[in-house]
Amino acid sequence: MEIIIALLSVFSLIIVISMHEFCHALAADKLGDPTPRAYGRLTLNPIAHVDPIGTILLPLFGALSGFPVIGWAKPTPIDPYNFKNPRRDETIVAFAGPLSNFILAFLLSLFHSSFATYVGNISLFLGIFNLLPIPPLDGSKILLNLLPVDEAAKIEASFEHYGYLLIALLLISGLLGKIIYPIFYFLSNLLY
Repeated sequence: MEIIIALLSVFSLIIVISMHEFCHALAADKLGDPTPRAYGRLTLNPIAHVDPIGTILLPLFGALSGFPVIGWAKPTPIDPYNFKNPRRDETIVAFAGPLSNFILAFLLSLFHSSFATYVGNISLFLGIFNLLPIPPLDGSKILLNLLPVDEAAKIEASFEHYGYLLIALLLISGLLGKIIYPIFYFLSNLLY
């Protein structure tokens, strides 16, 4: 039974992450950047988005060991210089991923099945998590593009190499859950 739940977690994460990355690619493409299309990322096919370690092995380990199921996909490549308004458009592209997670969670809440609820909750959690303003998460791109250029450059230079470490520390310390779970439970209760 434990292995079935672990595989269900990984399968659900693959669905959610693929939708998330596809929406980044779609937004970039619509805003004039051909980069995601050129890299074959303008697709819902999970093979284009799955990172073997971040999307399969690490989440499977988490699910089997009782640790949180966390993971990542291959980042969708974009080139902001292809946008008419680079800062605005990069913000839109960054927000497209989490927005897709919230929309997917809402749509799945319309179905009354435990699988739909399970995938919807993973999607909801991923959307909230990605809005944290920590590099390389989408929230950091949104925040940096809202700040004045000079200030954003200083912050990005200071934190870009430490984002993964900060996320790991928040996870290990339990602070990540204290940040995300209140928002997650509030939104989950609204949906389900």
